[in-house]
Amino acid sequence: MASVTQETNSRLDCRVTVSQSASAETGYGEERVNETTSLLGSRHESNSTGPKPSSPYGSSPQANDANGDGENEKPLPVTQVMLLCYARVIEPLAFFSIFPYVSQMVQENGNVSDSDIGFYSGLIESLFSLTQAAVMLFWGRAADRIGRKPVLVFSLFGVTLATGLFGMAKSIAQMILFRCIAGVFAGTIVTIRTMVAEHSTPKTQARAFSWFAFSGNLGIFLGPLLGGALADPVHQYPRAFGSIDFFKNYPYALSSLVVASIGATAALSSALFVKETLKKESHEVENHGNATSHTGDLTTWELLKSPGVGIVIYVYGHIMVLAFAYTAIIPVFWYTPIGLGGFGFTPFQISLMMGLNGAAQAAWLLLIFPPLQRKIGSNGVIRVCAWAYPFFFLCCPLANVLLRMHSEGALKVFWICVPVMLAVGCGVSMSFTAIQLVINDVAPTPKVLGTLNALALTGVSGLRAFCPALFTSLFAVGARTQLAGGYAIWILMVLLALGLSKAVTYLPETDEDRKRRHT
Repeated sequence: MASVTQETNSRLDCRVTVSQSASAETGYGEERVNETTSLLGSRHESNSTGPKPSSPYGSSPQANDANGDGENEKPLPVTQVMLLCYARVIEPLAFFSIFPYVSQMVQENGNVSDSDIGFYSGLIESLFSLTQAAVMLFWGRAADRIGRKPVLVFSLFGVTLATGLFGMAKSIAQMILFRCIAGVFAGTIVTIRTMVAEHSTPKTQARAFSWFAFSGNLGIFLGPLLGGALADPVHQYPRAFGSIDFFKNYPYALSSLVVASIGATAALSSALFVKETLKKESHEVENHGNATSHTGDLTTWELLKSPGVGIVIYVYGHIMVLAFAYTAIIPVFWYTPIGLGGFGFTPFQISLMMGLNGAAQAAWLLLIFPPLQRKIGSNGVIRVCAWAYPFFFLCCPLANVLLRMHSEGALKVFWICVPVMLAVGCGVSMSFTAIQLVINDVAPTPKVLGTLNALALTGVSGLRAFCPALFTSLFAVGARTQLAGGYAIWILMVLLALGLSKAVTYLPETDEDRKRRHT
């Protein structure tokens, strides 16, 4: 027993020496406490009570004390974060920009029957996410090994090229090919998310990831807008483009080329101005053998078995299922006649509601989330949102009940309550950003942060490929059969939300949570 204790102490001393050497030579200690380091092992661990998970790769209290406080005071590099946020816009921009015109493009390029247009359109839309999911881990591991910046720039150029070519496709096979290529190179999100994490500290991470989330939402908003406004310009804007033969032959080229040009500027700005955030620690291996190499060579299964990783990735997937389902259902729900369980909105009213939805999300993410996260922590934000989800979803069928009353008073109550309900309910979008911070917190080591984010995003990309079609189909079946009065889909959504409320209770406690509990 004594020999085992001596051997353990020897290993811990070696780890402390390695961490202190890294701190002195690179300024990047192994146990620097920030969002890229596992917060499951506290530097005050000996004083805490109760069972708690800890990283299997150890920690160095000495190194942490030497570097942690100074690192927490590091200001957020706003220019770098803004450059990364600009690059973040490209992936959703490329993904959503084809949605307004893809069905017409399929019909013209494939000469398919009207009954088959939906199949090919859905296939082409989904292939981006499916191919993205297939290669996400590759990009994550590449970012951990060769650097974040090379992967970011290479991915941006790849997405830019494939998106530009998509608008000039003249057959369904070409459309499928270019869409798949765009998905393969859409590894930008995992790299950007990792770099934003490495640029921030526990004090600045909420603000940084609020901008990260906002830029993603901006891409989702601008994608369909640009795609629809610039498709077939010869017929939409005959005075400006009616005499240009190129746009007569390639009616969807303008839309794709504009999106590609935005991608090109993001790629160039990233190549010229974005700084590498992956810290090279090769000298540690030379000086101390394999003391630090173990943490950088985790297999996917080993990473999943690391404390807290599995449940955090599950909660992330659960949250995104709710997000994808709601985003797909709500426009159809708003358009569906009142008698079938919807709101019976006109396209103009739907546009107004979507605008309110976007503005409310931006306000919650940029103005409310950062101070709230500092006050109650990332886990606290997720728990609040998890309990709010069921009530948010219940508001939709309850509002339909008001419309079914067909009274002037009920209609007034509807128009007073629904905008408020939507604006307040959009607060659940804070859970998207909070869970990203928790994912960074459970990383066993900064050297696998890219791989961990890639692992999480692989599942999410797969969910994005089929969730919209699945839940809109379920909504259609419920409305057509009037199952549960046409409210069956909302019953399902509430049940899923209640499942999330239970799942979040298993999230691992972070170092910040323990400090907050003991103060």
